Amino acid sequence: MPQPKNAMEIFQLLDRSNCRECGQKTCLAFAGAVFRGQSKLEECPKLDRETIEQFSGERKKEHTVEEIQEEYMKKMKAEISDLDLDEAAQRTGGRVSNNKLTLKVLGKDFSVDSKGHLYTDIHINMWVAIPFLTYVLYSKGIPVSGNWASFRELKDGKEEYPLFQKRCEEPMKRVADTYTDLFDDMVHIFSGKQVEKQFESDISVVLHPLPKVPIMVCYWLPEDGLESSLHVFFDKTADENLGTSAVFTLGVGLSQMFAKLSLRHGVSETY
Repeated sequence: MPQPKNAMEIFQLLDRSNCRECGQKTCLAFAGAVFRGQSKLEECPKLDRETIEQFSGERKKEHTVEEIQEEYMKKMKAEISDLDLDEAAQRTGGRVSNNKLTLKVLGKDFSVDSKGHLYTDIHINMWVAIPFLTYVLYSKGIPVSGNWASFRELKDGKEEYPLFQKRCEEPMKRVADTYTDLFDDMVHIFSGKQVEKQFESDISVVLHPLPKVPIMVCYWLPEDGLESSLHVFFDKTADENLGTSAVFTLGVGLSQMFAKLSLRHGVSETY
């Protein structure tokens, strides 16, 4: 049996349940690890012996995370061709026009057509594109509950929360600490809404990176010897409307975007 040419061929053998019994956080991460030779296919407890024997063996080429993400993107784009765009619009809170499904992403139009082509006025990068396509394809369309939860309270979020803190909340807090006024401006630039009174902090805003996946950012300034703090919250339906892995990608990407904007515009303010 020919060996898999890339990690996506391995990923397609898996049941995509993200059970973590293999030691990886997701089936996609496991597929990448197997392809790079860091894990063995038999470490997946849900594969039958015949499949393992057919596809086990040394991998000739290592693929980067970016390459795996691109393969995953290709897979999702292919699935779009089988999607009923009108049904998807009702489910996701979008609209269909000229054979394109359009959603609001941080206040900007972001569209996909029936062939999986993406259209937007903003830069298309993986942290937006992967959650966008995941949402369009797999969102259950559950109405926003209005009940907020930290990342660790989402399904399967507890184990990943330390990494989420390190890659999302802590870098975002550094931006707010360094460029507090600019940070306040940024969250409002992206069509942010005021939070309910019980969630008010020194800087607090609700952003809508996807129509039914709101994110609330709360930042408290240092006071009376206490350090500043920042926490990111999601609607409790986020793990069903997007999935915890894609929520992770969304949160980390948002933090990276804030950091880049602060570096670019914050420095210019000092001149």
